[in-house]
Amino acid sequence: MKEFRQARWDEPLLKELSRPGRVGTLVPIEPLAHKNLKDPSLLVPASMRRERLELPELSELQVLRHFNRLSQMNFSVELGMYPLGSCTMKYNPKVSEAIAGSDSMRQAHPLQPDETVQGLLSVFYQLERYLSEVTGMERFSLSTAAGAQGEFAGVLIVRKFLHDAGRPDRDEILVPDSAHGTNPASAAMAGFRVVKVPSDSTGQVRASSVESLVSERTAGMMFTVPNTLGLFESEVEEVCDAVHKAGGLMYYDGANMNAMLGHARPGDMGFDIVHLNLHKTFATPHGGGGPGAGPVGVKRSLVDYLPVPVVSRKGERYVLDYGLKHSIGRLKGFVGNSAVLLRAYAYIRLLGGSGLTDVSSLAVLAANYLWKSLDPEAFPVSHGQGLRRKHEAVVSAKSELSGSAMTIAKAMLDRGMHSPTVYFPLIVKEALMIEPTESEPLEMLDEYAAGLNEAYKALKEGSLGEVPKNTTVGRVDEVKASHPLTLKVHW
Repeated sequence: MKEFRQARWDEPLLKELSRPGRVGTLVPIEPLAHKNLKDPSLLVPASMRRERLELPELSELQVLRHFNRLSQMNFSVELGMYPLGSCTMKYNPKVSEAIAGSDSMRQAHPLQPDETVQGLLSVFYQLERYLSEVTGMERFSLSTAAGAQGEFAGVLIVRKFLHDAGRPDRDEILVPDSAHGTNPASAAMAGFRVVKVPSDSTGQVRASSVESLVSERTAGMMFTVPNTLGLFESEVEEVCDAVHKAGGLMYYDGANMNAMLGHARPGDMGFDIVHLNLHKTFATPHGGGGPGAGPVGVKRSLVDYLPVPVVSRKGERYVLDYGLKHSIGRLKGFVGNSAVLLRAYAYIRLLGGSGLTDVSSLAVLAANYLWKSLDPEAFPVSHGQGLRRKHEAVVSAKSELSGSAMTIAKAMLDRGMHSPTVYFPLIVKEALMIEPTESEPLEMLDEYAAGLNEAYKALKEGSLGEVPKNTTVGRVDEVKASHPLTLKVHW
């Protein structure tokens, strides 16, 4: 039994399984016989051969078992809910996967002439129109590879627009204290000084606070609506007006657009620039480093500043257009992550306008149902008491014990459930951030709420013990996992 557990749970690396001389490939006999060769390596031109290739040597069966064991040790959205508030992992419909994996998609090459991929370009052109309609923007660039890169593109647009307007002295970006961490990071990377905007006791940004912070140095503001507390910003229009009157631009962090699909549009609220996380709103893959997609859209006055290429229609033809007069340039190779974009297009076409509206309605309903199913004494809210949540709810693991949020999150792993996001937003003590999305059935929401309530009760009674106990890896040192960072470079 011990040997089985070591083979099952303590899975060795491929290099540890390697033995000299083992192979997992068979070289065809015919080419060797035809060329009168005994050494298969001679089939490779001398200029392309390596004398030493330090790769693991294993049989095909060993490789197959290794990766199957790893898959059984891993959690996925196909096994259970990923209630990661702010980093939603929605279920990706299999029909979208099939479309993205079709021969027409897989065999397309990014260097093909435009006239040979008219079908694919027409899809991207239509996707851009759909995203523009949903957000109230004039045009989108689909090339940005993720939400963070979409943010970076947005603040670069702000910088170049103001520079062209003769206002390079505008070097401040306002960012709420509840914002995603990528907001201040993106602004700083673009050369701006970040000015923090405080939230009030309701967890919202007040226009009066913004008015007191704007100046002749204000370039713009990055604003997330609904915010990371899951609350709709009730003074969003007044905030946009305050920034515009100061001469700045408004940037919409679209990470939480899943709460507003079909109900409200950032463009109608006063935003000039928008990015969308397609994995959070339009059910495309996310996590594990990618792939991703974070299209960025703008109002009419900023279209020429979009990153290139954009997909344009000229007569009856679709082309990759690099001719935008004031473009901030290219941020991603080729047109972007095409297969991810195709999945989003399929998702939109399958649901239609009314279906997308239902998505946000159900996401909001699920978030509020799960939140109200939690023990209010164990998991109170710190901001906006009495207010309904949108797509996610942030509660505090109210406990006398330091680290209670992390402990409860680890306890959920023992129940076969993925933990919620912990310790974000930073303005909530012992924060648990929960977002069930619209995909989960009622039974899953009940089970998850029960798991959180039971974990807290066990923690309070002192019966929880060291958690997790039932996972492939026990409690890890969270700090050591990130620091110190050790890098090895192989030339």
